Amino acid sequence: MNQSKTSGAPAELGATSRNDAWWVEPALVATGFTLFIIYATWRALVDYQFQEWGPYLSPFFSPKITLPGWQWSPAILILWMPAGFRATCYYYRKAYYRAYFMDPPACAVGHFGGEKYCGETTFPLVLQNLHRYFLYLAIVVVGFLWWDAFSSLFYNGSFHLGLGSLVLFGNCIFLSFYTFGCHAFRHLVGGRLDCFSCTSGAKTQFKLWNIVTKLNEHHMLWAWVSLCSVGFADFYVRQLAAGVWTDIPFIGS
Repeated sequence: MNQSKTSGAPAELGATSRNDAWWVEPALVATGFTLFIIYATWRALVDYQFQEWGPYLSPFFSPKITLPGWQWSPAILILWMPAGFRATCYYYRKAYYRAYFMDPPACAVGHFGGEKYCGETTFPLVLQNLHRYFLYLAIVVVGFLWWDAFSSLFYNGSFHLGLGSLVLFGNCIFLSFYTFGCHAFRHLVGGRLDCFSCTSGAKTQFKLWNIVTKLNEHHMLWAWVSLCSVGFADFYVRQLAAGVWTDIPFIGS
């Protein structure tokens, strides 16, 4: 196998001595990302008339924003925030760098670009450093989604619990696990400290840091589960609004 003279890495794209199916993961990631992007784009730009049904509001259109003279989908005003958070996420960077850019496609596999690789130090990849700021916006969005989930329990002046409420609550849980298990949030709550036992405040932050670390250990899992949950929550509300599905009421009507 030809090796790079400077790094010892495979010189050609895809060149490797690995004999396992290393290409399966990037192929699955590319497929999953592409399907979600197509669906989300279609919902946000084309099929946006089905935003809510009864007490349920699709997470793609939350918070519900109306602007004077705005004639396009309200999702355009919202989705850039969670999209920016995910696009700059440390896990997702690894995933789509491998799946789409093949830089590198896998460990010990020849990558696209060869010795021109410069990491995230130049434009446009240097913009990945905005991740910590997108985190703050994502937390605001998650807060609105929790509000929507609790609001769905009250409909027409009475308590209501339907399958849609469970779908919305489940989505909020998974999104919270993903958002608050973020590497940037882990740094925010305590990772930046040099000493966890120096003050009572630092000890409290250490406890929070431990909780976030537990979530962070499964960040990849929560990234994918929450991506599926937010897509399904939107699809569920969309199907109800279009009259394709009927909600299942457990309490109330």
